[in-house]
Amino acid sequence: MSITPEVKEALIKEYATKEGDTGSPEVQVAILTHRINTLTEHFKSHKKDNHSRRGLLKMVATRRKLLDYTKRKDEERYKSLIKRLGIRR
Repeated sequence: MSITPEVKEALIKEYATKEGDTGSPEVQVAILTHRINTLTEHFKSHKKDNHSRRGLLKMVATRRKLLDYTKRKDEERYKSLIKRLGIRR
């Protein structure tokens, strides 16, 4: 259920805004989106795993806050990010 270092590095490289960027909202949202999608697949076969479901809800809330921040600061970055990640809004 966790993210492998190789996948995380690939996501950072793809969504980084500049060299060495690991903390921008784009990178954080991309990593959270990957983890959310992985957990969603996990719940298709483990329907009663409520402890992990709580973690999923916390991740969704964190991603929502980061997306709201991005939209508040720069709406074009926000629109391009949700388009690249395929997040419906």
